[in-house]
Amino acid sequence: MKYQIMIRMLMTLLQRKRVTAGEIADKYEISVRSVYRYIEELNVAGVPIDVVRGRYGGIFVADTFRLPSGYFTRGEYAAAINALTAMATQMNDEDTLTALEKLKHQQKDDRRDASVCGNIIVDGGAWCDAGTFSEKMKVCERAVNECLSLEIDYISREGEHSRRIIDPHVLIFKQNIWYVYAYCHSRADFRTFKIGRIRLARYTGKTFEKREFRREDIPLNFGYSTEQLIPVTLEIRKEAIADVEEWLGVDNIEPKGNALVAEVSLPDDETSVEKILGYGGKVRVISPSDLRDRVRAAALAIAGDNA
Repeated sequence: MKYQIMIRMLMTLLQRKRVTAGEIADKYEISVRSVYRYIEELNVAGVPIDVVRGRYGGIFVADTFRLPSGYFTRGEYAAAINALTAMATQMNDEDTLTALEKLKHQQKDDRRDASVCGNIIVDGGAWCDAGTFSEKMKVCERAVNECLSLEIDYISREGEHSRRIIDPHVLIFKQNIWYVYAYCHSRADFRTFKIGRIRLARYTGKTFEKREFRREDIPLNFGYSTEQLIPVTLEIRKEAIADVEEWLGVDNIEPKGNALVAEVSLPDDETSVEKILGYGGKVRVISPSDLRDRVRAAALAIAGDNA
């Protein structure tokens, strides 16, 4: 009985933009405490259900959520869509229309989804990603194209969660990472958000008019000012050249004598040390000596007692 109620709760949340715990409790004749317990179990199972407290709060499933691959076969999807379509032609029920629309968007595909931005196919997720990144890209792309405000749950590099209403203006791709440049209502100013750090996103149902901004207003250094960058010279072994070219760009690497050398500006922090260490000795720091010493110290710390 418990799992039947959980499945029905999920279907209710997929049909409606937002419901309250009291509404679910009344509908399925369970306690509000049980509602929150079932929601927690659905979250553990991978369903991104969010709870908003307060007078205008409620429970909702993020617009980036899709039913798992294999949940329905093609025939089952077609049967469900046909049944809902028949119902929708006979009654003007908002929940039925919403369920039909969501089911059409989640229709099974034999391949892993990748977002399509104009003539560009985007699949920027990690190797273990089950398609959630592509769904975030689609939501952000639609928000940019149709001027739709989003409510997002964002996780910073420091692990801090924040809930924000944003008006996405443009998508940015830099160093193999996707960002959305948006007007943030919490900060009353433009901010750049890393799409991979958006945990949940949903359409608020509101539209916005794009604010004017200049391309040079977008902080493409993403947190690193000129003062935070240092000139670095790296020596690269041939077996690492392809990977380093993708990191630094092919224009920044050239042969010098019998070696391949890159002269670039890198952040003067631990991110540069970690990146260089990731090449496992195939990239060597020529200068500055301070960075070379930090890389050596980090390598010795990894080796521990075996150093």
